[in-house]
Amino acid sequence: MITQGQHIYLRQITPQDVSSDYVAWMNDSEITQYLESRWTAQTIDTITAFVRAMSDSPSNFLFGIFLNATNKHIGNIKIGNINQIHRYGDVGLIIGDRASWGKGLASEAISLVTKYGFEELNLHKLFAGMYEQNVGSYKAFLKAGYQDAGRYKRHFFCQGQYVDALWVEKLRE
Repeated sequence: MITQGQHIYLRQITPQDVSSDYVAWMNDSEITQYLESRWTAQTIDTITAFVRAMSDSPSNFLFGIFLNATNKHIGNIKIGNINQIHRYGDVGLIIGDRASWGKGLASEAISLVTKYGFEELNLHKLFAGMYEQNVGSYKAFLKAGYQDAGRYKRHFFCQGQYVDALWVEKLRE
């Protein structure tokens, strides 16, 4: 475990965590509608290879999000593309377990991984980008203390049209 919150804890994901539920999330068009991985069908092998690549990378940290009460794996969160010179990285997440949606668990995971990024990785800044329609993700980042950083006009192609990308950031205090 890297860090524990009120309802969840985060720990590094391992190939042993790749389950049929995890594969089902990654192939569910509603769950992945705002993820770039949605363009490719996922299997146990492709996800296991991804998890291994993340574990072997010095600039990416992938964590599972687990419920404290049951140890159930409900999603993932990462700090990736870390630039050691400028000390920044990006945050991305998925809550794959639909029963865990709308309960504030994404913002709790964002807060926990942000603390890890600042205190353990000594980063100066974390940021995230999202499709403008991904209101749940946007609100979760704001609730976790991130601020608006800007908008890229018609940046993503989504559901037959170009849509804006929203950017949020948080600086180390």
